Amino acid sequence: LLNLSRPNAAEQSERTVVDLNVVIADVLSLLEHQFEKGSVKVRRELSPEPVLVIGFEFKLQQVFLNLFLNARDAMASGGWLTIATRADGLEVVAEVADTGNGIAPEHLARIYDPFFTTKAMGQGTGLGLSITYGIVREHEATIQCDSTPGAGTRFEIRFAACPEQARADDPSARASQGGH
Repeated sequence: LLNLSRPNAAEQSERTVVDLNVVIADVLSLLEHQFEKGSVKVRRELSPEPVLVIGFEFKLQQVFLNLFLNARDAMASGGWLTIATRADGLEVVAEVADTGNGIAPEHLARIYDPFFTTKAMGQGTGLGLSITYGIVREHEATIQCDSTPGAGTRFEIRFAACPEQARADDPSARASQGGH
């Protein structure tokens, strides 16, 4: 919790190799109790291999914290939160999906706007997804949202894979390394 709230100066200024699986596990451990209280079940479909990107770990924690909290809020009477990671060629993909109330089509285009919220007065600032979008763009990644009212919402974030990740996932690179 302290790492999330007060990152040290080196973490703030230097991009490092970050394993998204570790970031997700850290954030989930912070929210386990809230999920249990809210009858939110978590399905982890994380890549068995490290999912490496170049970035700021504390900012990536903020991205997943915002997405997980929004999912929890969308499932007032409980539901499923599914988190998946995978390597996809030269990209790394993280998906966060919930079985909540979804987002109306007329609101979907505005979800990243600062101060836009569909939550009741006093329930949200409308900054979570705006901040998330800014951090994702800062990492030269993309975020896409698909939502069906009454059925849930899915966010997909695509990052450039860390060079080590891209090599590990490329069969031709493995073959040229003597099959290792």
